[in-house]
Amino acid sequence: MKPFPKEGKPTKQELTDTQLQAMVESISLAFFDKKFQHHAFFNRRLRTTGGRYHLNSHNIDFNPKVFEIYGETELINVIKHELCHYHLHLEGKGYQHKDAEFKLLLKQTGGSRYVRPLVDQKPQSYHQYECEKCQTLILRKRRINLQRYVCGKCHGRLVEINSSI
Repeated sequence: MKPFPKEGKPTKQELTDTQLQAMVESISLAFFDKKFQHHAFFNRRLRTTGGRYHLNSHNIDFNPKVFEIYGETELINVIKHELCHYHLHLEGKGYQHKDAEFKLLLKQTGGSRYVRPLVDQKPQSYHQYECEKCQTLILRKRRINLQRYVCGKCHGRLVEINSSI
């Protein structure tokens, strides 16, 4: 079980929910000229996304890893991105990533389109197979049964070369 976070002055790698709320409100006024009237908070359960706007409650939650890994500037870009969803949705305009209004507002405010990777990307391993007849190289993520499968081009027998690249 993890201990509760320390109260008081946050360290360099910590930002409290109240500080985040104030940051979101100030960015909303500065870049959108509109008030943010809902709640902004950190959500440690977010894994790969930088933030999430909730359509029903209009609250926004952010991944604390964005601030911990990349710092304040990247967090500000994610806040701008989520505020684009927020303000466009409340105005009844196109708030989805595919909408032209969203893309235009995101460009005007300088928000990031995507957040940089928050989890370590492990290299993908492949199984290599070669056809005995035509020497065609076949790469597969999953191992195949060599007794059952043959080459798709010439129906020759397959041989495993290397288990991973």
